Amino acid sequence: MGDIAIKIENVSKEYKIGLAKPHNTLGEQMADGFKSLFGLNGHRQRSHQSDRIWALKNVSFEVKKGDVVGIIGRNGAGKSTLLKILSRITEPTEGRAGISGRVGSLLEVGTGFQPELTGRENIYLSGALLGMKKAELDGKFDEIVAFAEIGKFLDTPVKRYSSGMYVRLAFAVAAHLEPEILIVDEVLAVGDFAFQNKCLGKMGDVAKEGRTVMVVSHDLRTILNLCMSGVLMGSGRVEAMGAVNDVVRAYLARTQIQQPQANLMERTDRKGDGRIRFTDFWIENREGERVSIVRSGDSITFVFEYLCHEHAVFPKGDYLTAVLKDSLAQPIFLLSPYYSGGNLSVVRPGGRWTCTIDSLPLLPDRYTVRLWLGVGEQHFDSIENAATFDVVEGDFFGTGRYLRSKQYGPVLVQQTWRVANERDG
Repeated sequence: MGDIAIKIENVSKEYKIGLAKPHNTLGEQMADGFKSLFGLNGHRQRSHQSDRIWALKNVSFEVKKGDVVGIIGRNGAGKSTLLKILSRITEPTEGRAGISGRVGSLLEVGTGFQPELTGRENIYLSGALLGMKKAELDGKFDEIVAFAEIGKFLDTPVKRYSSGMYVRLAFAVAAHLEPEILIVDEVLAVGDFAFQNKCLGKMGDVAKEGRTVMVVSHDLRTILNLCMSGVLMGSGRVEAMGAVNDVVRAYLARTQIQQPQANLMERTDRKGDGRIRFTDFWIENREGERVSIVRSGDSITFVFEYLCHEHAVFPKGDYLTAVLKDSLAQPIFLLSPYYSGGNLSVVRPGGRWTCTIDSLPLLPDRYTVRLWLGVGEQHFDSIENAATFDVVEGDFFGTGRYLRSKQYGPVLVQQTWRVANERDG
């Protein structure tokens, strides 16, 4: 396959749902007898006889050796099914998936380990299945155990492990046995934050060593920070592929709700108990006009209208926030009266809050705003993509020189420069 690590050609996968299967246990025979007694078997067979679903349909693409590929898409898009085919857990109904090199995979919790064996025994079993000799495994053993942080449970059967312990060991084995191709599903979300960062660092090291990494994640920050290219899947098909930034933008264009300056009371996708609710949100320029396009360096005001059933006094805390996100859904900065020292603790039955930024420090892009109201774990109202606005280039520094590119980051910062001579110090 030359420089190609993975070659997927017209791969399709069909699942049959609810078809009758042989009775392997006494319990299954008794259950079937019960259904026959009440005439339920025929209903089951009739209702499920034609139930078939194509989890994948005519999927084709190639991955070069040393590439780091992120696969994204909504639930049910076929991402995990594709990884199972590449990991040889299941076979495609049609087409073929060719792989050049040894594969280490980490899919759902429970895959790949023998639950009755101990952690130590599963490490050696996994290595043997990859064709490694005992001497090679001995050389990697201490490193695997240290990474997984399960030393005192090493000789305990893995069926007694928590899901977090299981994932730590499974990832350590998959990443340290030097596979040419590392395949990782969303299962890392089971681990704690520190271990997730540890795993991301390890996957980055694997990629730097020239090995191929394929990862599925709903966390777009992970995909953007780790991957070079991306594949967007939907309804079992490839909808877009290419540079990871372009693929993430294509995904967001298909999924984001774009409702700039909409009356928020019409939104049905909000969350919270509704004790207080946002009724409207918009952006005003210096002249007090509603706008959806502003310039870098402009003075703008965010206006939040709300409705509350009765007067309420909230304890000091973070109960109103607005998060600005860029076109790749990456958080840019937070608006919060709590952190900035604003005093909005008294809420009347209805009213308006405003937040003014004297000089907008954003480079040209399309931005969205997420709104949240609550106290602690109590959520009153939460709305994703409450509004969308565009920032165009402006004279932020007052020098007549405009920054247009985000290659150095999305935020502009006021700054003062001077020459520090020796006699000054």
